[in-house]
Amino acid sequence: MNIIFDIDGTLWDSTKVVAAAWARAVREIGGTFAEITPAVLKKEFGKSMDVIADDLFREADSHTKNLLIRQCCKNEQEALEKNTENLLYPGTKETIEQLSKDHRLFIVSNCQSGYIELFLKKSETQRYISDFESFGNTGKSKGENIRLLMERNGLKDAVYIGDTQGDRDAAAAAGIPFVYAAYGFGNVPVDTKKIDSIKEVLELMR
Repeated sequence: MNIIFDIDGTLWDSTKVVAAAWARAVREIGGTFAEITPAVLKKEFGKSMDVIADDLFREADSHTKNLLIRQCCKNEQEALEKNTENLLYPGTKETIEQLSKDHRLFIVSNCQSGYIELFLKKSETQRYISDFESFGNTGKSKGENIRLLMERNGLKDAVYIGDTQGDRDAAAAAGIPFVYAAYGFGNVPVDTKKIDSIKEVLELMR
């Protein structure tokens, strides 16, 4: 089976580090009264960056929103690069390593360009991930990016693992099954196949 992962709320939780970086960006750029906290970001992660900007910086004009989100992303990349704390959910690296022995692994996220690469570097999982795609690279929806990645790699079947209703919708749009990471940030109806730990993917794929 080919397995495609979301990142935030599925493989790691970077909201504490990212919230501090974004709050600094708000102070640097101004033009908004937004208060950026980990709790706020957990409600936004999984959406594309332009939607997040509209949600968080409602009173800002389009030019200021663009400046804000660009500074947020810049500060975020720098903060995550410097961070030495382990942001992975327990068992993530070991699970990815084990899964890679029998399955091809991929990542599709609504993040900015460079974020997946940074995740792979910080988590030391580059060798296990066959390919990845993001909103920042293509400007396309998550469902479209899943299909793009599948077509690029000749995948006839796959499963998408994520933590939000948006992830579920993206999998449906791409025509593949979805597994709900119930330990993450989102809230998906209980009729969805779910896992309560990333480690449970190992049993699910047997």
